[in-house]
Amino acid sequence: MGDTELCFTPAATLAAMIRSKEVSPVETTRAVLDRIAAVDGKVNAFAALDAEGAMAAARAAEAAVMGGGALGPLHGVVATVKDLADVAGLPTERGSYTAKGKIADVDTPFAARLKAAGAVILGKTTTSELGWTGVSRSPLTGITHNPWRHGHNAGASSAGAGAAAAAGFGPLHQGSDGAGSIRMPAHFCGVFGLKPTFGRVPNWPVPNNDQTSHNGPLTRTVADAALMMKVMAGPAPLDHWTLEAPPADYSARLREGISGLRVAYSPDLGHARVDHEIATLVADAVKAFAGLGVTVEEVTPHFETDGPELVRFMWSTQMGTYAPFLAEYRDRMDPGLVACMEEAEGRSAAEYLAVRGRKLRYIESVNRFFQDWDLLLTPAVSVAAFPAERLQPAHWPEHPWDWISWAEFSWPFNFSGTPAASVPCGFTKDGLPVGLQIAGRRFADLTVLQAAAAFEQARPWADKRPPL
Repeated sequence: MGDTELCFTPAATLAAMIRSKEVSPVETTRAVLDRIAAVDGKVNAFAALDAEGAMAAARAAEAAVMGGGALGPLHGVVATVKDLADVAGLPTERGSYTAKGKIADVDTPFAARLKAAGAVILGKTTTSELGWTGVSRSPLTGITHNPWRHGHNAGASSAGAGAAAAAGFGPLHQGSDGAGSIRMPAHFCGVFGLKPTFGRVPNWPVPNNDQTSHNGPLTRTVADAALMMKVMAGPAPLDHWTLEAPPADYSARLREGISGLRVAYSPDLGHARVDHEIATLVADAVKAFAGLGVTVEEVTPHFETDGPELVRFMWSTQMGTYAPFLAEYRDRMDPGLVACMEEAEGRSAAEYLAVRGRKLRYIESVNRFFQDWDLLLTPAVSVAAFPAERLQPAHWPEHPWDWISWAEFSWPFNFSGTPAASVPCGFTKDGLPVGLQIAGRRFADLTVLQAAAAFEQARPWADKRPPL
């Protein structure tokens, strides 16, 4: 197997090949590092690449294989962590001059679990400043380019992870999602991304953002996401929101199918603007479910109608917690983030709590919807990738900070904490990827993964690679 093929080989396959000594951890890690050296200048997926540390971990993994010791499920397989999470000894700079030079001294729980499972951590992938936006740039790291179109948006704060997955920088990439930041890079970059049930994967330090942030995988295949989820998920005492139940055996049960499920399809959730080409590709993808043994019905979900107003209030208020940075860093911060923070000035605690009460009613309406439906299919994002220097596509209304206008399908499931995934479902006439969103009821991560796997089998995508 050539080096390029090693870089695009799924984690599940690599792990088996490493255990059987068909390939070595050193060989696979070196191949990925060589590809990063050759290609990442066109992508800019890494905020911090730890080539020396990765090779040391790979050599240790190889010694364990040769010594006949116990091997974890990800033994010798390379992985990355987004630069909003801590990996001991590596920077956690959050795409911002406000955190420049900060080095983590401990692993966040899911990173510790990846290492314990044998994964080789390559480094930290880029994020928008403090994770604030759906556009792949930050003042500290610049533009992360979409592997399918240089200069275009790779999508949201997990853009480095999505771009790395698409570009063949190894198979496993962790992302986080507060309003779509796993699913949007998956959509824009043509890979798979799962935002699991809130609390399924621990999040520490616990974010002060009203329980919207979720950790999950960005991968080229659903099977790899299932494998990564099994390792990362599970209760962690430092995150008091983590679920008590251990994760299901996602990998073993992935191919059970979804026959008999009730599946709803909404092209716009009753309010979202969607570009025609996106809507057409998603509608065609929905047709594939008819062959998967499920009932599909087009619906308009009866979620509370003021959701779009609520998310804009909540998002700007939560970003407003960074306002103390303005005195020192305003001129070095993303102007859109500054505008977002400034919109929250003067809001009272009483006003925030009143809006939060309305948000809780919205969450109830989402959960009531899933009492009648097993899954909901929608577009993942309303637009295809656009130039990354913009906050909105040129044909969309301008706004000083509101990127959420083209991401109306994402945040409802951050509010509700229910699982949702983006699966590749085609390309625009300009060759840009498009994602179909599969959302499920709370705790039904396995069902969402099974639906994604069934769709992947019906409409394969992992063989498609960007022309880097």
